[in-house]
Amino acid sequence: MIEYIFFDATLRDRFMVCAEQRDITCTAIEDNMGMVVAIPEETPEILLDELEEYYDQLQDEQADLSKGTGDLKRLAGFRFNLPDGQSRMLPLQADMAHRLMASFSLKEIQELFDAVAYCTLNPNSEHLCRILAAEKI
Repeated sequence: MIEYIFFDATLRDRFMVCAEQRDITCTAIEDNMGMVVAIPEETPEILLDELEEYYDQLQDEQADLSKGTGDLKRLAGFRFNLPDGQSRMLPLQADMAHRLMASFSLKEIQELFDAVAYCTLNPNSEHLCRILAAEKI
């Protein structure tokens, strides 16, 4: 599943309507970090791009709402998976999360965090030059 986090129910609901209009099945999940909407990973790339663009717009609205109300919610979260399949949430300061989202897709960020979790739990002590040399063979 690909997950999107929201801190406002109205914005979450608008995202779900957008997904459903594109015939994408989505599930709302209450999480201790916020409100999560999950969609299948098998969603076609063109639809994922549309959803991510819309999600970015909604995140801008969320930032405006937070500024306008003096809201102190300055955390965002990214869900990632451990090698054994367990799911975890990584809380980040909202400005750092926005910088990540400006450069990477949500899927790329999750893949990065999955890789970090894998390497952390399955350390490889080889130097990068040896890994690169082995790949060239």
